[in-house]
Amino acid sequence: MSDAQIHPTAIVDGSAEIGAGTVVGPYCVIGADVVLGPNCWLQHHVTLCGPMRAGAGNKFYASCSIGQQTQDLKYQGEPTYLEIGDENTFREFVTISRSTTSEGKTRVGNRGSFLAYSHIGHDCQVGNEVVFSNNGTLAGHVEVGDNAVMGGLTAVHQFCRLGRFAITGGCSKIVQDVPPFMIADGNPAEIRGVNLIGLERKNYPPESLKWIKEAFRLIYRSKFNTRQAIEAVRKELPQNEEITLIVEFIEKSERGIIR
Repeated sequence: MSDAQIHPTAIVDGSAEIGAGTVVGPYCVIGADVVLGPNCWLQHHVTLCGPMRAGAGNKFYASCSIGQQTQDLKYQGEPTYLEIGDENTFREFVTISRSTTSEGKTRVGNRGSFLAYSHIGHDCQVGNEVVFSNNGTLAGHVEVGDNAVMGGLTAVHQFCRLGRFAITGGCSKIVQDVPPFMIADGNPAEIRGVNLIGLERKNYPPESLKWIKEAFRLIYRSKFNTRQAIEAVRKELPQNEEITLIVEFIEKSERGIIR
């Protein structure tokens, strides 16, 4: 814990590892088997429970509860795990659960922004540079791709997937997979269009946007069923990185895609 700044009211277990330059504010509780990287910041009343590991530069605002045991009723009490990358921001009252079994692990990537009261359930796999708006909620075993955005009060059913650059509208109910680059909105959610603004902000070239829109047209605005639409996408569109990502995502879907 050398070079860490720990407030005298904080409670830190002797087995915890606190990185250099990390600031632990008033009334924080850091439990056993917590590994916290350098230059993290805990505001106050933050709870970290292990076994968990978080990388460098993470910010934890007031009353976060990170790494608590799974809420899955099948949990048998064995050590389970949470792994967090670097430079994430967890706002007030964010909650993240560890995995249900020792064979699994809940994972969060890098540079995510998790707004107040958002929740990541057990065994979820969350990518890089995501945004969870207030009260965005993942059930267990959900996968969220890089750069995805969850609207406020979105709820995602267990085992669903949100693809890369997918975005959900506020108060959406997600019960099937949302393919990459698509906008899902409603209760139950429907696919409304392509996340053009998000892609333009990441400087996707116009040619890529053109083919993503064509894939959307074939999958969602034609008379094809999903299998026929994928065949048409393979036949009619160039198999560039974005089109390949969409096709492979849909082909691997177990719950089916939102239509």
